[in-house]
Amino acid sequence: MKSASQRLYIQEVSARDGFQMETQMVPTDKKIAYLNRLSDTGLSKIEVTSFTSPTSIPTLADAESVIKGMLRAPGVIYTALVPNLRGCERALATSIDEINLVMSASESHNLANLRMTCEQSLVQLASIARRARGTVQISASISTAFGCPFEGNIDVARIMELIARIEGMGIDQVSLCDTTGMANPTQVEHLFAEVRSRWPEKEFTAHFHNTRGMGLANVLAALRVGITRFDAALGGLGGCPFAPGATGNVCTEDLVHMLHAMGYDTDVDLDGLLLIAADLPSLVGHEIPGQVVKAGLSTRRYPLPSVANRTTALHRPAAGL
Repeated sequence: MKSASQRLYIQEVSARDGFQMETQMVPTDKKIAYLNRLSDTGLSKIEVTSFTSPTSIPTLADAESVIKGMLRAPGVIYTALVPNLRGCERALATSIDEINLVMSASESHNLANLRMTCEQSLVQLASIARRARGTVQISASISTAFGCPFEGNIDVARIMELIARIEGMGIDQVSLCDTTGMANPTQVEHLFAEVRSRWPEKEFTAHFHNTRGMGLANVLAALRVGITRFDAALGGLGGCPFAPGATGNVCTEDLVHMLHAMGYDTDVDLDGLLLIAADLPSLVGHEIPGQVVKAGLSTRRYPLPSVANRTTALHRPAAGL
């Protein structure tokens, strides 16, 4: 594993990947206030919204208003998901810093999610990249890179082929996404090692979901082969409509807590994140999966029980072993 003194970059996706899965729309003014608070925590990138059809994802129908109303912090890249050329035109009419294009490695998932074949998506990505090049930064996310709920495993050669095609479009960054939480650490380490071996100078992002409880373990596997950029969602918000029981993305505050405990530098204010996470249930109207906001930091210390309580405790059966 790389030195724990190495700088890692945390990219927050809850305002898009999280809020799009909510049944009730978060009001625009509250989204803006939420993004403004996140901007002050030292995150390197924040995905603020998606320029998808408002009829498809009504909870993100206020994309332009959110971008116009939010404040910007120096050094933070503000990005938005762009699913098609029309969405690209909408995004370019705003002050967004980066657009994030998306397609699936799986033919079945691409048809279900984007209503087009993978080849059609590649043609569309190329046209969007040509339109946006020189205007904003461009990134691309490859969904189901670690497995498809319809087709199962995705061959490494398939991922390498897609990255090569995307690389040829002049796209700046590529994310490999465990969209439905099917990845395991051995698989993650193998795939990212292959990718970095072929493109050692290119920036790759790891995007993990915690559907089966392996999100943080997969982060450690990616770290072992030199990945330094990680997507995460505050509170563990998010999910996938094609992954029944999905519990959302890797939780930002849990991820930062783990990395800081291991000695890594993220430049993120963990205390600030936890304050925002504590308010998140009232914002979305339900409990969140994140653990550290409930349990507290591992560095927290508690007073010993009183003598009377300790005496009583001696007569109780041991628990929690």
